[in-house]
Amino acid sequence: MRVLLVEDEQPLAGYIVTGLRKQGFAVDLAGDGRTALEKCELTPYDVVVLDRDLPVVHGDTVCRRLADRGGARILMLTASGSVSDRVDGLFLGADDYLGKPFAFTELVARVHALARRSAPARPPVLRAGDVTLDPGRRTAERGGRLLSLAPKEFGVLEQLLAADGAVVSAETLLDKVWDEHADPFTNAVRITVGTLRRKLGEPPLIETVTGAGYRLRP
Repeated sequence: MRVLLVEDEQPLAGYIVTGLRKQGFAVDLAGDGRTALEKCELTPYDVVVLDRDLPVVHGDTVCRRLADRGGARILMLTASGSVSDRVDGLFLGADDYLGKPFAFTELVARVHALARRSAPARPPVLRAGDVTLDPGRRTAERGGRLLSLAPKEFGVLEQLLAADGAVVSAETLLDKVWDEHADPFTNAVRITVGTLRRKLGEPPLIETVTGAGYRLRP
């Protein structure tokens, strides 16, 4: 799942980015509103975690523009948690609102909840055949056997399950599972799919569609 954090307080931004990456999210960071808008033009984020009081372009303006554009779900952060501020944020187009200070576990839960509301909406637990993946609990099983997956392997399996049998291109996997520092010319996706196949075991579950990408076998 690809997340953009827009936060100008560097210590807090570093804390959130590190924590979200440990939870398996692919996270990019913007320190001001203009940079956030530029990044959203280039990358199809699932969720944008947006501080309200931003330099260069205010968070309210960023929220309104992203909401008008559609696509990413917006979780607005603010130092003020008053009812009027929450209402203002929601009227600007935010999908959810979280006041500072906040519990990190709540932030993670809200990001997962927003991702499930993306189009098409995702169920809280993804299933196909004898494979089950729970993004919130970070667990994956096949035939009742718990799978020990690296974060990128987990992310690739999540995207394939969410596609519900449709082909997912390597470019889409790179966009959704890796962050902006990934080299698009590496074999990272192919290698990750290969290790994921081995961990899933038999019978083979992931099919390569030549020239198109990958999908789960019916």
